[in-house]
Amino acid sequence: MSKDLKIPMNQAEWVVSIYLIVICALLLLFGKLGDAYGKIRIFKLGSILFTIGSLLCGFNSGLLLLLISRSIQAIGAAMTMSTNNGIITEVFPFNERGRALGMIGSFVALGSIAGPGVGGLILAHMNWGYIFLINVPVGIIAIILGMKILPKDITVTKQKIDKVGATLFAIVMVTLFAGIFLGQEIGFVKPVVLGLILIAIIAFVIFIRIELRIEKPILELKIFKNANFSISIFCALLIFVANFFFNVISPFYLENARGLAANYAGYALMTFPIVQVIVAPISGAISDKIGPELLTFIGLIMISISQVGYMFMGLATPLWIFMFFVGLVGFGNGVFQAPNNSIVMNSVDVKDLGIAGGINALAREFGMIIGISAATTVLFSSMSHTAGRTVTSYEPAHPELFISGMRVAFTVSFGICLIATVITGIRMLRRNK
Repeated sequence: MSKDLKIPMNQAEWVVSIYLIVICALLLLFGKLGDAYGKIRIFKLGSILFTIGSLLCGFNSGLLLLLISRSIQAIGAAMTMSTNNGIITEVFPFNERGRALGMIGSFVALGSIAGPGVGGLILAHMNWGYIFLINVPVGIIAIILGMKILPKDITVTKQKIDKVGATLFAIVMVTLFAGIFLGQEIGFVKPVVLGLILIAIIAFVIFIRIELRIEKPILELKIFKNANFSISIFCALLIFVANFFFNVISPFYLENARGLAANYAGYALMTFPIVQVIVAPISGAISDKIGPELLTFIGLIMISISQVGYMFMGLATPLWIFMFFVGLVGFGNGVFQAPNNSIVMNSVDVKDLGIAGGINALAREFGMIIGISAATTVLFSSMSHTAGRTVTSYEPAHPELFISGMRVAFTVSFGICLIATVITGIRMLRRNK
C-alpha cells in the first residue's frame, strides 16, 4: 500500500489508526441512537455504510480518499458494533442469551482466523485494494439476510439525543487517540502531542460536568453505579489489554527469536481463535444453565495461567509448550467472553441496551489500543534498561534482550489479568453469600 500510494510507512499506518479512532468516537452515539430509534434499524444502516466504505477503500485513488473511505467504513462498523449485543439481548429469551452471545464471539474469532490467511492470499495474487473489496459481497449478503431475517425493533424510546455530549465525547476520543498514535510515531514530548492530550483532558472534564447536569445525557453515568455492569466492563477492558500484549509480542517471539517462517508462526497463533471458536458457544450455553459468574472466574484463571506460561518462555522452549499456552488463552477467552457479555447486557434496563452495548464495544476497542501501546512501551523500555541503551526494535544479534523484555511484558500482562480475576472472584463470593 505504501509503495502503491507513494507515501511513507508512517502515513500508511494512519489507514489503520483512523479506523480505530472513528469507531471509538462514535460508539456511544450509535448506542444511544439505537435505544432511541431502534437498534436493528441502526445495525442495518451500519451494514450498508460499512459495505459502501469497503467499496470506496478498494479504489486506488490516493491517501486522502482512502482515509475518507476508511472513516465511512468505521462509521458503519461503529453502528453494528454498538447494537449487535443489544439486538441479541432483546430478541433472545433470557435462557438462550448466553449461547447466542457465545455464537457472536465465535464468529468474531472466526474472522480473526480467516482474516490474516485470506489477506495474505489476496496480497500474493492481487492488488491490496481487494483486501477491502472482498468485504463488498460479504456485506451485500449480510444486508440481504438482515432485511429478511431480523425482526422489527421492539424497543424504541425516541429519546432526545444529547448532541453536545456526543460531540464532546468524540473530541475526547479523537484527540486522545490521535495523540497516542502520533506520540508513538514522533515522541510523546512533542508540543503537538502534548497539546492533543491536553485538549482531550479538558474536553473530558467538561464532558463529565455536562453529563452530570443534563436530564438525558449521551452517557448515563449512573449506569456505572450498577456493580455487575461496571465490574464486567472493567474486566473486559483488562482482558483485551492482556490479549493485545500477546498479539503484539508473540509474532516477535516466533518469527524473530525462534526463526519461524511467517506462515508457520501464523498457523501457531491461530490456535488461540480456533479454540475460542469451539469453546465460546459451549460456554454461553452452560452459562444459560448455571449462571455466568463462575464461568467468568474460571475463564480469567485460565487466561492468567497462560500469562505465567509466557513469562517462562525462552529460546529453547519446545514450541508445543508455547502452543499449549496459546490454546489455553483461547480456551480462557472462550469461557470468559460470552458469560461476561451476558452479565453486562442483563444488568441494564431494556431502554439502555444500546448504550450498554456501545460501552461494551468501547471497552474492547480501548483495551486493544491500550494493549498495543502498553505492550510496545513495556517491551522496548525493558529491553533498553537491560541493554543500558535505547532499543527501538528487535536486534537479531541479541535475542536474549528480547526474551528479557518479553518476560517483563508478560509479567505486567499477568498482573493485569490477576486484577480482573481477583475482582471477579470477590464478586462471585459476595453473590454466593
